Amino acid sequence: MDPLSALKNDLIATIDRLPTMEHGKWIQRALESILRLADTEIDRLDWKILSAAVGDMERAFQIFYPYRHIRKVAVFGSARTPDTAIEYQLAYDFAHLITQQGFMVITGAGGGIMAAANAGAGAENSFGLNIQLPYEQGANKYIAGDPKSIAFKYFFTRKLFFLRESDAVALFPGGFGTQDEALETLTLCQTGRYGPVPLVLIDRPGGTYWRDWDGYLRKNLAETGWISAEDLKLYTITDDIQVAAEVIRNFYQVYHSSRYVGDQFVLRLKVAICDRDLDFLNQEFSDLVASGKICQTTALPDELDDLTVRDLPRLVFKFDRRDFGRLYQMIDKINQMSGDACLDSHPETK
Repeated sequence: MDPLSALKNDLIATIDRLPTMEHGKWIQRALESILRLADTEIDRLDWKILSAAVGDMERAFQIFYPYRHIRKVAVFGSARTPDTAIEYQLAYDFAHLITQQGFMVITGAGGGIMAAANAGAGAENSFGLNIQLPYEQGANKYIAGDPKSIAFKYFFTRKLFFLRESDAVALFPGGFGTQDEALETLTLCQTGRYGPVPLVLIDRPGGTYWRDWDGYLRKNLAETGWISAEDLKLYTITDDIQVAAEVIRNFYQVYHSSRYVGDQFVLRLKVAICDRDLDFLNQEFSDLVASGKICQTTALPDELDDLTVRDLPRLVFKFDRRDFGRLYQMIDKINQMSGDACLDSHPETK
């Protein structure tokens, strides 16, 4: 059978199965979008971009799916960092430490900080998201050839999976790429398009790379009103990898995850909080609530199909969808509530 006939048969079979497929509604929408484009005047290059982007996502979805319930930390930093540098050893030690706590590590699969993190985590606990560039070498030796190494055509699909799959971000010193990753991650956190997740900026002991960077943000962005003072709470700067790992682990001490259900913002917790703590949250963080108040409840009707989180208690409120720095402060307070009840749980499992 020729390829076109085989495709036709596959499409007909898929369409016939849509009513009984678990995600049939979304598959139908994707197919409808392709069909609408097929009847639209767009360029050959547009079709190449679309097909390559879908190919990037197809590979990444399949590779990450078996690990979807394991929390992961994205590690960014310079590919030019030599293996004799203090930062290289720190990245190695940090990745080893965080995987000992049950997390996995995602890097850009290149050299320098990325190679150090893959080496420290070990291939079994590593992902490598490489980018196809004419002047760059392939994946570093610690992840090259591993089934969890993915070569992306486009930066935007690569960045999508860095943040889509990560539950924390650790940044070491680096160049334009690291700065881009730091600021894009912060932008997405600030606007609620990513997270909430912990973001740690790690320097060498006594180093000033991130402190100087932070000083620039405070002087030129916060003091001028281009960002709010609370936006500076979106990240933590440290020169101690033990502190960095603790920040990440503590972020998931009580807090589990979040989502929107209609106009309700839902914070899933590992354990319920007491009435006194709930009253405190309503008093301390009333500025985050657009109307009504913060309530503790069980899973909402629209959440009952997600068996992995269905039984978790929730905090539900109408979030103003603006003050995400304050939301991070609220999560920090929640993680100090009933925390001892979670000490035997595994914060890396989601």
